[in-house]
Amino acid sequence: MQISKLIVLPNRKSQLSEDQKSQLHKQGYRLVGNHSAVKICEWTKKMMRNGSGCYKYIFYGIRSHQCLQMTTSMFCASRCKFCWRGEKAPVAKEWYGPIDSPEHIIGHAIDEHLELLTGFKGEGYDKTNKRNIEESKEIRHVALSLTGEPIIYPLINEILKAFHKRKISTFLVTNAQYPEQIEKIDKATQLYLSIDAPNKELMKEIDKPLFKDFWERTLKSLDLLKTRTYRTCIRLTCIKDENMTDLDAYASLIKRGDPDFIELKSYVWVGASQRKYKVENMPFMADMKKFTNLLLEKLPEYEYIRQHIPSRAILLIKKSLNKETMINYPKFFDLIKQGKKFNAEDYSSENMEPNK
Repeated sequence: MQISKLIVLPNRKSQLSEDQKSQLHKQGYRLVGNHSAVKICEWTKKMMRNGSGCYKYIFYGIRSHQCLQMTTSMFCASRCKFCWRGEKAPVAKEWYGPIDSPEHIIGHAIDEHLELLTGFKGEGYDKTNKRNIEESKEIRHVALSLTGEPIIYPLINEILKAFHKRKISTFLVTNAQYPEQIEKIDKATQLYLSIDAPNKELMKEIDKPLFKDFWERTLKSLDLLKTRTYRTCIRLTCIKDENMTDLDAYASLIKRGDPDFIELKSYVWVGASQRKYKVENMPFMADMKKFTNLLLEKLPEYEYIRQHIPSRAILLIKKSLNKETMINYPKFFDLIKQGKKFNAEDYSSENMEPNK
């Protein structure tokens, strides 16, 4: 299977137009350097107001108030119908423009993130969790999934290493269109592949990919996912009356990627996606559970472990992991420091571990 190598096109100065930059700023984004961005997650705000954490807190022990939500690239190689971002994320197949250094991106992204959080110390501060406010000053996790396709950043492996050196865990999400970038990654705390349809025809209809060989790229990404020794996950975005079908094909793709976890998340009828779908396309939790049970019949090596109802999300785990969904973060960073080979089992835990 031939996959083209990453091409860097230096003759374009920016991934965003001035109008796009203005829109992003109004909607709470903060641009970082030439091609990165941050935005405060609603779950971060909730946890700082004494609320609950996001599904990643329930599933993996990610503390939402200490999580940096960002991207290293604003463009994407797909125009997914279910994406709420709309034209804020430009489309492109190859990287173009300058390449900021990992340290520049990390330092300024954290600065912008903390600046956005300063409002919690003003009016209404008495309604916040003061301990979480103080802890929020120390970033312990990064979710590389804000917008665009973060894995396309040419120095993706280097920035992951730089985060790990700072003892910041890395959750990286990719839409499986850049297998050559997956191949670069030495270590990540958890790598996600988004698989939005069970077959080629439906994926073309839902994802609107730019690459003509999008299906071959997806299969190559799944093949590479299987070779990763760190924690891996396949995410299915479930859209009622569209992609909650062809269970045998879904099972075949999942077996090919052999992930440690499977996340099933409901499509949410928000943003630009409202022009493509109806509210009825958003499955209820009952729909999600029914689909999950049918899928598990095809995947006897996996089992249901937990759910997060506010996110309409369900987590499945490979039985060989013995229900250890949580991450032992101190162990992960110790393994990184030792430079030894390790696998998912070495830093997984059944219980929520200390954050530092």
